[in-house]
Amino acid sequence: MVKVLVVDDSALMRRRIADILSSAGFVVETAADGAEALKRLPDFDPDVVTLDVTMPGMDGLACLKRIMAEHPKPVVMVSALTAEGAEVTLEALRLGAVEAVRKPTGVGAIAGIAEELVDTVRAAAGSRPRRVPGLRERLRLARERIAGADFLADAPRAEPRGEAGGEEDEEGGEGLVLIGVSTGGPRTLEDILPLLPADFPWPVVVVQHMPASFTGPLARRLDAICAVTVVEAAAATPLQPGTVCIARGGADLQIVRRGGGLCAQPVPADEARNWHPNVDRLVESALRAVAPPRLIGVLLTGMGSDGAASMAELRRLGGRTIAEAQDSAVVFGMPQELIRRGGADMVLPSDRVAQQVTRWVKG
Repeated sequence: MVKVLVVDDSALMRRRIADILSSAGFVVETAADGAEALKRLPDFDPDVVTLDVTMPGMDGLACLKRIMAEHPKPVVMVSALTAEGAEVTLEALRLGAVEAVRKPTGVGAIAGIAEELVDTVRAAAGSRPRRVPGLRERLRLARERIAGADFLADAPRAEPRGEAGGEEDEEGGEGLVLIGVSTGGPRTLEDILPLLPADFPWPVVVVQHMPASFTGPLARRLDAICAVTVVEAAAATPLQPGTVCIARGGADLQIVRRGGGLCAQPVPADEARNWHPNVDRLVESALRAVAPPRLIGVLLTGMGSDGAASMAELRRLGGRTIAEAQDSAVVFGMPQELIRRGGADMVLPSDRVAQQVTRWVKG
């Protein structure tokens, strides 16, 4: 049975979160602050910790650093959906937290996040917590691992069957890299995007399941550490070589043709789909706008199956695809589903994805 330690300085919030998780079948204990949480960890040995971001004394980030250094556990941050809260939460995800859920503005509103909280904690219980070295050290190690390029390969292209979408032929025209990611995504993107060269010849579009207030700060954080340019698609955005476009949270993103070029167009979220921004909707639109052999799909860590069906179809029509390997995936659900469907040309750890994609695009 999954054990959860709930850490929050509000007694009422602790009780409400504990009640929700207990009703879902989890064994729950609580702590009023970071210091108490650290004392409880060795004896209770929880499978998951939910951690309030803002607490007096030892705040959520300080507590998270200690947890990941001394007792690595899957941690779910509970954060306000504000600009300040987004920046702190992204830092927590970089430090090793698995995921974040929004903190309701009032205790009475917590029922509205009950399903999200339960699903996130359940996914976190099956995740792989890891001590997280500094970004500079991670990039150095990644560059050392890819230096030999022995893992790089030309994936055999699937024989297209039926009508392939798109307006460009296989040998020329515009190309596009499509990346789908969810739980554990911000840190995983730091394993990939900083390794793309500044002269990367195709645009890259990223769908990260995330609230609207988080994707702008995420794009700015990634832009500061990447040679390529990283922007948020808050409005219709022309797609340019050497630019990474992050889908705005709370909506979906489609690829359209405008004025003879490709454009990332935000559209209202399709409520018939479970996750937003939606990976399948992005890939389906790309298949209508670009010839499949000029598309590369990458499906990374995340719970659920978003992106698996559309990327499997992309491969069937002649595109190329990568699924993240289980060894590096925080949650293996999305890439595992792509592999299960026979839709992955290659299965690679996250820090080997950039070099492989670069070889395909420049080769």
